[in-house]
Amino acid sequence: MGLFILFMLGVLVPGFQALTLTECGAYARRPAYTDIAVSCGTQSIELAILACPVIYTGYNESLLILNQITDIPGCRGQLNTSVTPPVVRFIFPLRQADACGSVFVTTSAPGTGIFSDFSDVQTVNISGVVRSFDPTVGTVTYNAELKYFYSCAYPLEYLINNTVVDVSSSSIAVKDNNGTFISTLSMQLFKDGNYTVPLIIPPLGIELRTTIFVQVIAANLTAQYNVLLDRCYASVSPQPTNSTFFNLFVPCYKDQFTTVIENGDTQRARFSFPAFRFTEQQNQTVSTYYLHCITRLCERATCSQFKQCNRRRREAETTVIKDGISTLITSVPIVTQADKPLMINAVTAQAKGGNGASVGLGIAVAVLVLVIAAAALMAVSFYRKLSRLH
Repeated sequence: MGLFILFMLGVLVPGFQALTLTECGAYARRPAYTDIAVSCGTQSIELAILACPVIYTGYNESLLILNQITDIPGCRGQLNTSVTPPVVRFIFPLRQADACGSVFVTTSAPGTGIFSDFSDVQTVNISGVVRSFDPTVGTVTYNAELKYFYSCAYPLEYLINNTVVDVSSSSIAVKDNNGTFISTLSMQLFKDGNYTVPLIIPPLGIELRTTIFVQVIAANLTAQYNVLLDRCYASVSPQPTNSTFFNLFVPCYKDQFTTVIENGDTQRARFSFPAFRFTEQQNQTVSTYYLHCITRLCERATCSQFKQCNRRRREAETTVIKDGISTLITSVPIVTQADKPLMINAVTAQAKGGNGASVGLGIAVAVLVLVIAAAALMAVSFYRKLSRLH
């Protein structure tokens, strides 16, 4: 957050003030660099400016103007005397059309930390300024000019895990000027291609090759961003650290059984894959694994460039996910049935085949006995005829 305050020793500006210097007491002082606090939320930005230094300098809350906007009631500061010390609050949404004149700038830089394998990770910076308005008419003024600059930086790359149902209601703890959109993202599993029937996994698991339909969606997100899945993979551990994994798709590579239905075109992404088993769990009753997706929020005009295959090769390789990630959401396991029922059916089929062979062999023996008996009768009859001739 960049902030500087320009001020001179001034005099009070005539006019109504809901808070007086006497009521400020010890909090009445000259402005300082620490007089503004910025909270970067998932749906709004909140500014809290200490009121007593503003009054000490000669203004009140109505003379603090956000981004030179004076005709929109929602962009005006509200005095809050229920807290100590009193503050002037500005709250405005993150939607660019309603952000009270805030400037949205998207920058790109090589990824760091858990996204160090990505050559291009975007961040949107939302910034602006609260200025004091001096109603003095004349050539000179002795009132201070106050400027409170604010900025919030939101990364547009996240790791999300299945299946998150109520993430948007979670509160986000924000420090300094860092914000996150992670609580606007959720992942759901469905059993139908229309994405209307949620997939409920029974305790004994789902059958192998059952098609699982996955949807990642952004709720309450400004319309200028789309959802793009950079990498989706399964691991045997809910915390994908040093865990066996299987890539469903990464840039320029897709497993042959994975179908990407929608990705980077709207504020939702969809794909499907057939249920499988990890071979290292072959001696277990069920196979349990977890689905993870590294999700990018890209500007609508630039999403297409992130789909191209000329990106750094490391992006198609393993991304190491370290412990202690604040955006890692506990996942619900995907459980598949063991293949023992198939083995039992195979054995049963073999047994039935063996019985069939035994029956066929019995019939052949019976036919052979009849042929031998017939030949014996013919031989006896022929012998009797020869005896009569002699």
